[in-house]
Order: sequence, then C-alpha cells, then structure tokens
Amino acid sequence: MLFGKRKQVVKRILIVEDEPLTAFDNETMLGDAGYEIVATVDDLDEALAVLERAEVHLILSDLRLRKQQTGIHLAKAAKEKGIPTLFATGHSFPGASEIAVGCLSKPYTERQLTKAIECVDRHLQGEKVKLPKGLELFISVSEQE
Repeated sequence: MLFGKRKQVVKRILIVEDEPLTAFDNETMLGDAGYEIVATVDDLDEALAVLERAEVHLILSDLRLRKQQTGIHLAKAAKEKGIPTLFATGHSFPGASEIAVGCLSKPYTERQLTKAIECVDRHLQGEKVKLPKGLELFISVSEQE
C-alpha cells in the first residue's frame, strides 16, 4: 500500500442527533473529512425511513433522542440490516456492546470524531486499532453473526 489510499468500508454516514448544534457540527466535520452524509435527522422514525431508502455504511447516533426515543431501537434495527452503529453520547448503556460497534463519549473534538470513524472503519475490516481518547469499540458486525 505504499503511497496508495487505504480501502474504506465506511463512506456513507447517517447522523442521528437531537441537539441541533452538535448535529450541524458533526455533519460539517465529517463532510469536510470526506465522508458522504446520507442524512442528518433527530428522530427515530426519520432515521428508520432513511435506512429503508438509502445506502448507509455507518450510523452515528446519540443514545437519547427527542420524544423520549433512544438510539437503542435504531441500533437494533440497523444491526438486523447489517449496518453498524457508533453511539456518540454522554450517557452509558450497559447493553451497547450487544447492538453497536462502539461508543464515543461526549464531549469530543473534531479530531476525536474523525479518528473514531477511521478506527471503526479499520475495526470493521478486522484490523487492530489504537483508540483515541473517549472511544470504546466492541465486536465488529461480521463477528456478531
């Protein structure tokens, strides 16, 4: 791979975040990093609708969403479709390792976010990765089956 570009499996990201400023920042940061943002939504039903109509490689989701909804239901539905979810949250969820590929703790910097997505990409390809501060990875989607 000398001077070549590393293969990516994560190119298209769905952002699910109910805090408007955080959602905007995530969309901007990841777009600037070269990822295609499929959609940025703040609601479970909207996120599920996007999964039905668009190709998504990774979901970046908060754990708590508006209307007392959670990213847990989204991650379970995504797992059934083989789409990994990375929780980006300030809250813990003991069962996260059962349904998500990892968890990035809030607050995080732009560098931590982009590094976390890169680590998830490598992790999904079976590579060993050095985790940035605030990122915890679980088993990959392919290992879950």
